[in-house]
Amino acid sequence: MEKVPMTAEGHAALETELQRRQSEERPAIIQMIAEARAHGDLSENAEYHAAKEQQSHNEGRVAELEDLLSRAEIIDVSKLSGDTVKFGARVKLADEDTDEEKTYQIVGDQEADVKEGKISISSPISRALIGKSKGDSVEVAAPGGAKSYEILSVKFN
Repeated sequence: MEKVPMTAEGHAALETELQRRQSEERPAIIQMIAEARAHGDLSENAEYHAAKEQQSHNEGRVAELEDLLSRAEIIDVSKLSGDTVKFGARVKLADEDTDEEKTYQIVGDQEADVKEGKISISSPISRALIGKSKGDSVEVAAPGGAKSYEILSVKFN
């Protein structure tokens, strides 16, 4: 059984989603199915079919969340330190072409959100950064072409 690395924050977010899906969405969908059943003929009842599809989607996500949480390997980022980039690190980068600065935190696949500055451990940029230190230059093979970055800082907080 392959462990799934994630931060404590990411684990808590998945637990919250699972709780919401089980305690709020599941009963609401059951109620929608019951109301649609009351309308009679189920073979031509669009509300019933939509509710059943929504139930299937919700139960699939519940099963996925339960699986992820059971295989979670929670990594406490606050206890990490060092000068090299690894899981949980906040890395400040400078684009060597535009001098644009960006800060990313390397997190588990399930908690990645580029808008929040969280990138997946399995992303091309993370793979290029792992093991590097402040001052190193990295080249990332991105979909839009190769990009070069300089690591300005590595923090674990």
